[in-house]
Amino acid sequence: MRVELLTYADLGVRLGISREAARSLARRRRLPRLRSDEGKALVSVDFSELRHTPRPRRGRQADPVAASMAKIEAFRSEAFKAEIARLEAEAAGYRADFERERERADRLAVELLQAAAETTAADEWAARLEDEVAALRTGRRAGGWIAGQAALRLGRLAASIVESDRAARR
Repeated sequence: MRVELLTYADLGVRLGISREAARSLARRRRLPRLRSDEGKALVSVDFSELRHTPRPRRGRQADPVAASMAKIEAFRSEAFKAEIARLEAEAAGYRADFERERERADRLAVELLQAAAETTAADEWAARLEDEVAALRTGRRAGGWIAGQAALRLGRLAASIVESDRAARR
C-alpha cells in the first residue's frame, strides 16, 4: 500500500496512457488531488488498488471525404459506367414521357377554356330565350288573340332556339 503523488503526465507515463487520459482516469476514480508549489496538480495514487489496463489506441481515421472519394474511384469500373449509362437512358425515357404528358395537359387546358367560353355563351343564350318566353307570356291578351309583335317575337324565339342548337352541336 504505497501511495505516490504524481502529476498527470507522470501518471500517464506509468500507466502507458496520455496525460489527458490520466487526468480523465483520476476524475473518474475520484482520486485525491493536491496543488504543488509550482501550481501543478498532484494526484495521490495507490497502485496496489488501481487496476487499470489501457485500451488499445485507435488510429486516427482518415479524412471521411477522402475515404469516400477513394471508394468512388474503386467502384468506377466498366460495370459501374454501364449502370450509369442505363440509368441515364431510363431517365431520358422518363423525360420524354413527361414532355408528352405536359403537351397533352396544355392541349386539355386549351380545350377546357374553350368549353368554359361555350358554356358561358350557352348560358347567355338561355337567359335571352327565357326573356323572350317571358315577354311572349305577358304579351297574350285575355281573348286569346296574339298581337303582331308577339308573333314576331315568337319567330325570333324559334330562330334563337335553332341557332343555339346548332352552336351546341359544334
